[in-house]
Amino acid sequence: MHLLIGLGNPELKHRYNRHNIGFLIVDKIAQEFQFPPFRNRFKGLLSENLMNGSNIKLLKPSTYMNNSGESIVQAMRFFKLDPSQVFVFYDDLDLSPGKCRIRLGGGTGGHNGLRSIERHIGPDYWRVRIGIGHPGRKELVLAHVLNDFSEQEKNGWVEKILIAMTEHLNLLIKGDTNSLMSKIASTMGPLNEVSRVSKD
Repeated sequence: MHLLIGLGNPELKHRYNRHNIGFLIVDKIAQEFQFPPFRNRFKGLLSENLMNGSNIKLLKPSTYMNNSGESIVQAMRFFKLDPSQVFVFYDDLDLSPGKCRIRLGGGTGGHNGLRSIERHIGPDYWRVRIGIGHPGRKELVLAHVLNDFSEQEKNGWVEKILIAMTEHLNLLIKGDTNSLMSKIASTMGPLNEVSRVSKD
């Protein structure tokens, strides 16, 4: 059993915010693998399905980013999951747009969603970091993450990484994270083609 979690903010106005890349990925997985409609559970939205014999649960916390851990810990307790069965998709300012890094455990990197998760379940879960780039100055960060992707981004690197993540999701489920990162990097092409941050 695996719990795949997207981090984001629940209101419709936030749907295409850079901070919501985790929600976008989970929605894409649900669409591509024909998961049933999400339903309200565990202070979030949950959908469940079988994929190649694996029991996969998708969760989008509805608590807002800063309290994501409240939803996740409820789901983990109900399904009796260890942190090593949990995969969290989220935005990362320190990675160039379209870059993906996956690891088990680690710090929060100043990410409020991860801080909440660590308070509730500790640090030993899988992190799937999706780069959104840094705006350049600290005072611009909040506006950067809470503004929408530009149309160029949505139709460019964002769409590419959503497709790559779903096409090769079986590698994540199998634990072959190095191969998944390589596949995504190959799909994204040279970094300089996707590393430009659109001005808000």
